[in-house]
Amino acid sequence: MTAPGQAAPASGQPREIIDAELTGRALEARIVRYDIPAPTGGTLHDAHRYRINMCLTPRPLQARAGYPERWGKHRLDRLGDIFLIPPGETLQVRGESGKQSSLLCAIDRSAIDAVVGRSLDWTDTLLGATLDITNARIRNLLFRLTEEVSHPGFASDSMVEALTGELAVEIARFCLEAEEATLIGGLASWRLRLIDERITDNTVAPSLVELAQICNLSVRQLTRGFRTSRACSIGDYVERRRMETAKRMLASGESVKAIAFAMGYASPSSFTFAFRRAVGTSPSQFRQRQLRALDG
Repeated sequence: MTAPGQAAPASGQPREIIDAELTGRALEARIVRYDIPAPTGGTLHDAHRYRINMCLTPRPLQARAGYPERWGKHRLDRLGDIFLIPPGETLQVRGESGKQSSLLCAIDRSAIDAVVGRSLDWTDTLLGATLDITNARIRNLLFRLTEEVSHPGFASDSMVEALTGELAVEIARFCLEAEEATLIGGLASWRLRLIDERITDNTVAPSLVELAQICNLSVRQLTRGFRTSRACSIGDYVERRRMETAKRMLASGESVKAIAFAMGYASPSSFTFAFRRAVGTSPSQFRQRQLRALDG
């Protein structure tokens, strides 16, 4: 049986190690390490449960996914640190080789439907929004769940039930807000992809003017439409994506000095300050933590 959030590999036969797992009434959660020797591809599907994947180490840069039954087999969008697959939908995924550690969750459909009061209407736009969930409340709940899975404490069953309930509420809110954003107008998916490609292709931060020109919009149209689409400012989004790049570079062994100058910072100390502000730890501490996560 395939673990929650695990793609069936087409080649390379990834090795999977389950470090910890727990089960509640409406939730299953696992912390899983992958050793992937070659690029892989596969599909994810669950008829009755929502699947959530949060990477605990940097996700491979070229991780892509799409809904072939909805979008066709050629559209593959970038996967963020957190993505969600609704019940009944089939997600096609592709990724590079490397090592990865993730929290994988499966939540019963009834838990979220009960909060919403109905089954959600999964439009193409809403499906796209769930491939890169940037919501800080959802992220914090998943980190708390990770800690409980790793180190269950007193009354762990009660804590898991409480976290499951909170997570169901926040997912419902996220999806309803995304539905509303679709109605009031955000950026077209092709414009969002152009922004992502610019951030990925060049480690130096783009200006608002540059991004507006790429999207053929005014700066005002860009900033308003982006906030509607992503539920955050474009500046915050660019900084978060840049820190994802920095995390990958740290994990690959690049020095702090080399990363700082490659990303356009004036000095290693200014990069360290920005990294600590965004991630909550210094670059060297982050590197040590990632090594421990991958080594188990």
